[in-house]
Amino acid sequence: MQMSDTRTISVPPAEVYAALLNPEMLQKCVPGAQEVTGSVENGFEATVVQKVGPVKATFKGEVTISDMVENRSLKIDGSGKGGAAGFAKGGAEVTLTEKDGGTELSYDVEAKVGGKLAQLGSRIIDGFAKKMADQFFENLQTALEGPAEPEAAEAEGEKPAKKGWFKRSKD
Repeated sequence: MQMSDTRTISVPPAEVYAALLNPEMLQKCVPGAQEVTGSVENGFEATVVQKVGPVKATFKGEVTISDMVENRSLKIDGSGKGGAAGFAKGGAEVTLTEKDGGTELSYDVEAKVGGKLAQLGSRIIDGFAKKMADQFFENLQTALEGPAEPEAAEAEGEKPAKKGWFKRSKD
């Protein structure tokens, strides 16, 4: 399974690059990460809990970062074993480009699974892999930029009308 996407982050490429090399940031950004330890030089070890369809597993694995061009690009490769659930492995080639005072982050992701996970079918696996990649980069963007701005209506003090299935009678 392969996919690509681009997103704009409103911080300079050097800040995004540094965040991608930081184990605490990786733990915040990887969906389901329980622990990320290690270093860029020696690789990272990670424990991630995920539920894919009906299969829930704790994956223990390794993450390596290679092909590093400071503040411009890097490659993240990871693999993990989830016991009876099987295994997952994949990689992402990440490119950072300065754009309008921020960073355009492009990524190409490839993912593979085996064991019980592979038996779920490619539609479920592909959807899950896309969701994981999107969530990782969304979490990274939120961690670097801070939470998104509230809706304009909420900023003006208006509360959105609640819609319910039942109406209360005014007896």
